[in-house]
Amino acid sequence: MQICVFCSANQQIDPDFFVSTEALGRWMAEKGHTLVFGGVNQGLMECVGKAVRESGGTTIGVIPRIVERSGRISDYVDVEILCDDLTDRKQLMLDRSDAFIALPGGIGTIDEIFTIAASATIGYHQKRVILYNMKGFWDGVIQMLDDLQTKGMIRGNWRDYIQVASSLDEIEELLAQG
Repeated sequence: MQICVFCSANQQIDPDFFVSTEALGRWMAEKGHTLVFGGVNQGLMECVGKAVRESGGTTIGVIPRIVERSGRISDYVDVEILCDDLTDRKQLMLDRSDAFIALPGGIGTIDEIFTIAASATIGYHQKRVILYNMKGFWDGVIQMLDDLQTKGMIRGNWRDYIQVASSLDEIEELLAQG
């Protein structure tokens, strides 16, 4: 399976997020999954790429040219796919991936999650989007989605498009459900 991981490229975040991200990367490699990610050499992006690669897995970095020009490409990218901008990047990630896991992240990560989930709501794909809720990181987003659901702003159930997992075991269960 090719699994896209969305996550922070920041270093100054909770160290526990790095521990859990490294475990996810090792698990992906051990299970034979390929990592599709942003390919940046910082934060959780670098952490997951390194963990996958050092555990014998393969990584695909989808990298905007502006990142390439700034020299911030991870040394742990096996296959580089260059793109023009973030919109292009998200489409390439969608096309290349079988499932998506969102680790802690900021505006970019939120944009990626909702772009992929929104495209599922109108029938472009049926791929899983999983919020890896490390230490309750996504609790505020989950509350917001529940509130939108209560107010009738989401057709159907948002959990049909975005699942939540708090452990690697839960991620594995969700991915096994297809």
